Amino acid sequence: MAIESFNPYTGKVLRRFRAFSWPKTERILAQAARAAVSWRDSTFAERSRLMHRAADLLRQRQEELARLMALEMGKPVTDGRAEIQKCALTCDYYADHAEEFLRDEEIKTEARRSFIAHEPLGVVLAIMPWNFPFWQVIRFAAPALMAGNVGLLKHASNVPQCALALESVFHDAGFPPATFRTLLIGSDLVEKLLQDDRVKAATLTGSELAGSQVAATAGAQIKKTVLELGGSDPFIVLADADLELAAKTAAQARMVNSGQSCIAAKRFIVEKSVVKPFVNQLKTHLLALRTGDPLDEATQYGPLARPDLADELTKQVEDSVQAGARVELFGGQSKPGTALFRPMILANVKPGQPAYYEELFGPVALIFEARDEADAVRLANDSRFGLGASIWTRDQQRGEALARRIESGAVFVNAMVKSSPEMPFGGVKKSGYGRELSYLGIREFVNQKSIWVAGEAPVAKKKVE
Repeated sequence: MAIESFNPYTGKVLRRFRAFSWPKTERILAQAARAAVSWRDSTFAERSRLMHRAADLLRQRQEELARLMALEMGKPVTDGRAEIQKCALTCDYYADHAEEFLRDEEIKTEARRSFIAHEPLGVVLAIMPWNFPFWQVIRFAAPALMAGNVGLLKHASNVPQCALALESVFHDAGFPPATFRTLLIGSDLVEKLLQDDRVKAATLTGSELAGSQVAATAGAQIKKTVLELGGSDPFIVLADADLELAAKTAAQARMVNSGQSCIAAKRFIVEKSVVKPFVNQLKTHLLALRTGDPLDEATQYGPLARPDLADELTKQVEDSVQAGARVELFGGQSKPGTALFRPMILANVKPGQPAYYEELFGPVALIFEARDEADAVRLANDSRFGLGASIWTRDQQRGEALARRIESGAVFVNAMVKSSPEMPFGGVKKSGYGRELSYLGIREFVNQKSIWVAGEAPVAKKKVE
């Protein structure tokens, strides 16, 4: 089996890699398991030094890494640089805070001393997607390595060069080689890895189907998993919103990574009285965006990562239109089999259409008309997904109150949904479970061990004869 690095802009194969065999994969797993025994005993100071070094290397290599993303999955180089800078920031964040987050927690009980210790689990398998090929991995790897775990990366098959570049960053930073390895394997070997006792836990960012399969296999082995799956994020615009700012941000939020983001705004739920002006402004902002070669500094959005993804998105749009959706902004593919997909707007989105229930992973904005704020909340929650959401209103207290009623892992009021190392990231419902980032993320793959130390045992009295 070959793993291909394919340029979606030119349509050309860049490189081919021979997939690892199971014997080779198993040898790497064995090395990782041995490394886990010694790495867990390393000090936070040592881990921190190496993680800061990894951050430095990411910043030094941001040009070449941004170029790799542009070539392998079509991300504009300006966005690629920003992704690498965010990765470096997160490495520094965990290097600075891991010891504090995992410090023993004293608990007051009847014992002389009782506390919770946070201890590493060992080998963690990470199954990662192509859309943010460095960020998705770093937000797992930085906390996992700082906690004393070791990582095995099974990256998406269309970004092998990004995957190998990540391995080089950690190795060149001085981490023992077996503490982080990239596995160039197909999905066929994932099940064998999950069934191996040396793999202690797994994390996956990807599709609902892939998540359910990994969770089922890991569950059968009684192994911890963290899943970050799809999203169909609502972007609620109330009648009292700053419409100009909301529409401008809406265009940015829909076009994050050419629309290929789990937390990109996808469903624009707008109060009836402001639907027309909002759509008109959104249309203007989308049409102003420039596309082209991802290596060009002027390019604002590139192609989708693969032609088949654009074909699939086209079918979702066509099926929705056939079922009654109305095209407000024409775009899409110029012809089947091409990866470039221009922004579109669909209105009159109703139950029974793919656009109503499915995640559209690309630059298609869906317009939902709400009668009032209660109807907006109903529409927002009428989804099997629950990853992120945003609410637009000039009344901050109203926004906070509505945020509590939205079924999602994060709600942003008057701001675009984003991830940051300080705040936990993850979803509910079919968007997955568990959390990445913040102090919650680093505690996902540790044994939260209760340690109880009793007082001194009473001295036995001598029996008087």
